[in-house]
Amino acid sequence: MSRIVLFTDQPILAQGLQAVIAASEGFQLTATCTNMSSLSETAVSQHPDILLLDLTSEVTFGALTELKKMAPECRIVLWVRNISTELAFQAMGLGIRGILRKTLPTELLLKCLQKIQEGELWFEKALTDSFLSAKRVSLTQREGQLVNLLSQGLKNKEIATALLISEGTVKVYLSRLFQKLGVKDRFELALYGLKNLTAGQGAVERKTQISEAAAQSGAHKVPSLRSIVLERLPERPPAPQNPYQFARRVVVRQ
Repeated sequence: MSRIVLFTDQPILAQGLQAVIAASEGFQLTATCTNMSSLSETAVSQHPDILLLDLTSEVTFGALTELKKMAPECRIVLWVRNISTELAFQAMGLGIRGILRKTLPTELLLKCLQKIQEGELWFEKALTDSFLSAKRVSLTQREGQLVNLLSQGLKNKEIATALLISEGTVKVYLSRLFQKLGVKDRFELALYGLKNLTAGQGAVERKTQISEAAAQSGAHKVPSLRSIVLERLPERPPAPQNPYQFARRVVVRQ
C-alpha cells in the first residue's frame, strides 16, 4: 500500500482527491497539509511514499530544496494547472519525480502515481521539449546580485549603493549582462530575473529591506541568483504529439 501525503490550501480539492484515493487499490491518503511547515513535519514523522504538492505560492524552489533535504526518501510530485519552464527545469534538476496536470483524467492520475511509485518519472513531453528551447546561463555572484536588485525596480544609483560599487561599474555590469544573456534592455533582464527569482529562490524581497541590509552588513549579504533559465520560443511549431508519455530516465545537468 503506497502512502500519499497531500499538500494543498483548497479543502474541496483535498476532499475530491481523498474520494478518488479511497476508491482505488494500492494507495492510501494518510494526511493533508495546508502549509509547508506542517508538510515538513508530516514528511519527517510519517515517512510517506509520495508527497503530492499542489503548486501554491508557498511551493518555491527554496521550499522544495528544504523539503528534499528533510525527507530525501519521499518521492515528491508537483500537481499543477500551469507551471513555468524555469520552475519545472529547476524542480527536475532537484530530483522531483513528476509534474502532473490537474486536468488529467482520474484513471490516468492514478496510473501516473503508480508509475512514480515504481521508480519511473512522469513529465509531459511538451514540457520536456520546452527545455530544448531553453538556455541556462550561469551568473557570477556579483551578476546574480545585480539581477536580483534590478528585478526589484532599483535604479543604477540605488544598486550601486546596495552593492558598494560605483554607478559606472553598475553600467558596465549591465552592458555585459545584456550581451551574456542576449536581452535587449534592462526591462527584459528584469523580467527574466523576476521569473527566475520566483522559481529559484522564492519571492523577491522588498528593496528597502535589501538596501538596509546592504548598508548595515555589506554587499555580500545581498541575495544572488546562481543562474538564469532563458526560455526561447521554437522557430517552428512542433508536430502534434501525445501529451502524456512516461519518461523512464530524464537527465538534467546542472
